[in-house]
Amino acid sequence: MNITKAKEILGQKFAFTSEFANTVIQDLKLPKHAKILDVGTGIGSMAITLALNGYKVLTGEPKDDNSDYAKEDWLNNAKKVNVDHLIQFKAFDAKDMPFEHNTFDAIFFLGSLHHIDRKHRVNVLQECIRISKSNVIICFLEPNQKTIKMIKEKNPSHPDAADPNEYIQGLNLASQKMEGAFFDAFIFQKQ
Repeated sequence: MNITKAKEILGQKFAFTSEFANTVIQDLKLPKHAKILDVGTGIGSMAITLALNGYKVLTGEPKDDNSDYAKEDWLNNAKKVNVDHLIQFKAFDAKDMPFEHNTFDAIFFLGSLHHIDRKHRVNVLQECIRISKSNVIICFLEPNQKTIKMIKEKNPSHPDAADPNEYIQGLNLASQKMEGAFFDAFIFQKQ
């Protein structure tokens, strides 16, 4: 199934992020056998978009997360577009990930970094480096200011977007930024 058909089936919530996420995924040209982690499952947008591109994905969020995002039915969404067999869920905390060193080829965060407490963000990036293979891609898709403004009209307590560049000093990562209509992608590669 292609992204256009998936957007029709899953609706506006999925469509809002999936088009740009799909562009980023295709631009990265990851090998199809890449071991991929999606941090912060939500409705499943990132994991589903990766799966629609033929990747197997491990996704997860903290077991004790009671936010509205964590209560979303990502599995039902994945089943609706026939990619549930490509996605595995594991509860974990991004600041203390239960994975071995050098496990993943790519790590994605779709709209989740700004929900992680500022004091833990450097640790989260360090964890990403620890669990990633050499030349890994670590990709953060964060809402831009226009999107944050739109979200805050409905939810004034929503956190501001995070710029991952503020947390990479001394971590030996090369960075690149892609700007989208609603989200920006911050792409880091382990040196």
